[in-house]
Amino acid sequence: MTDSAVLPTPEELRHCVPLPEAAAEQIAEHRAEIAGVLDGVDDRLLVIVGPCSAHDPLATVDYARALARLAAEYDGELCVVLRAYLEKPRTSIGWPGLLLDPGLDDWSAGPAERVARPIGDVRAGLPVGRRLLVELADLGLPLAYEFVEPLLAPYVTDLVSWAAIGARTVESPAHRRLASALPMPVGCKNRADGDVGAAVDAVTVAAAGHSVVGIDARGRAAVRRTGGNPYAHVVLRGGAHGPNFDADSVAGALRLLESDGLPARVVVDASHGNSGKDHTRQPGVAADLAAQIAGGQRGIVGVMLESFVHPGCQPLGPRLAYGVSVTDACLGLDDTAEVFAVLAEAVSARRGASELAVSR
Repeated sequence: MTDSAVLPTPEELRHCVPLPEAAAEQIAEHRAEIAGVLDGVDDRLLVIVGPCSAHDPLATVDYARALARLAAEYDGELCVVLRAYLEKPRTSIGWPGLLLDPGLDDWSAGPAERVARPIGDVRAGLPVGRRLLVELADLGLPLAYEFVEPLLAPYVTDLVSWAAIGARTVESPAHRRLASALPMPVGCKNRADGDVGAAVDAVTVAAAGHSVVGIDARGRAAVRRTGGNPYAHVVLRGGAHGPNFDADSVAGALRLLESDGLPARVVVDASHGNSGKDHTRQPGVAADLAAQIAGGQRGIVGVMLESFVHPGCQPLGPRLAYGVSVTDACLGLDDTAEVFAVLAEAVSARRGASELAVSR
């Protein structure tokens, strides 16, 4: 049995949930700012931080306000980008994210029912998700977003300053071509088994021009010619065979990029495979990365953290605790602030060493 519903066009949704002009101008500035960090023109560290997947708009906005205060405190050393992920890639069946299932319906379905009936309501999720992104953008932080469903990209692209192609989609030709067309820097994660070569290939593909099939603002099937994305880069997130945040793994990834004629720069994810999905290990991973940065490693241009109002995670259910992730376990705000201090100190140390070398 199948069912269908007609979605609004991207143009219609943007009309119903508009982005204020001032926020649009700021997003353009944020994209340029992040590009400057990737190019090395800006010597700050990119820090992409926030919940694994935003499930509660109220708690997410509260978290963003607190994060904005932290970001302002460390603005001289860190370029902070808020994870505002509304689509959740799944290895198997599970909650697909706020954009596809705003009612969090998946909690009420047993295994047999999940197979027998579809979960979620994309038509309802599009305005809910876009309203949240607009509210977050209006707070002044750049937003990060993982694109999972390529056809939904036009509904939110104008709000995003940094994009991700995930470990499960990094080998997808459609996602690689989408990365080529996106108007902001794109991080390509290594494969879930830890293979970095697939992410390097994705960066190569994204940097090239393509004919990208999708939908236009009026919802019509369309082909767009792209000139390639010069700011695609690899994100190291560990994998099934272990972490890859250590100095040798980082150096190996940088060599692989250089051998393919690509800029030697990586963002390192302190969660996922690099922490064994144990949020309490994220500060240790960040401390190791901070030591590499303080020691002069300039190939590490960014760090990713999973963080929310309160630490840990909880299963989906009818009564959810406020500010606790319903997907991967996250750091709480207090621990996040401590990690920021460590990373900022490392940037200052690297900066000081560079200035000393120049003075000599």
